[in-house]
Amino acid sequence: MTPPFSSSNQVLDAWVGGINTGAIDEVAGLYHHCAVLLPTFSNRRLANSAEIRGYFETLFKHDHVRVSLQEKTLVSLALTDSVQSMSGIYCWQMEIEGDPLNIEARFSVVLDLQATEPIVHHHSSQVPRML
Repeated sequence: MTPPFSSSNQVLDAWVGGINTGAIDEVAGLYHHCAVLLPTFSNRRLANSAEIRGYFETLFKHDHVRVSLQEKTLVSLALTDSVQSMSGIYCWQMEIEGDPLNIEARFSVVLDLQATEPIVHHHSSQVPRML
């Protein structure tokens, strides 16, 4: 069977597309069943499919959830033929109680492009304000 993704950019595009269309199944399905997610909007480490899915279900309770990449910040690194890392900055947009929010976050992912669930590790944190 041919792996569904041939590049880290394809995985990231699928993740962004899933977020922007509210496709929880598609987004959660990108995470390996043993993946670790250190999410933007939680102080918990999520380490299984149910926890990761629950995080996105909670996130999508807010209105107009979207994410956009800051393309100039993206860095990809091939660790092996099939394992790659990618990092950069994305901006979350959503409404909470009618108030629009824009939240900039930095992220890093480790991907196994031979797996049907390619995201094995994902860390994201809000960009801190400069003092």
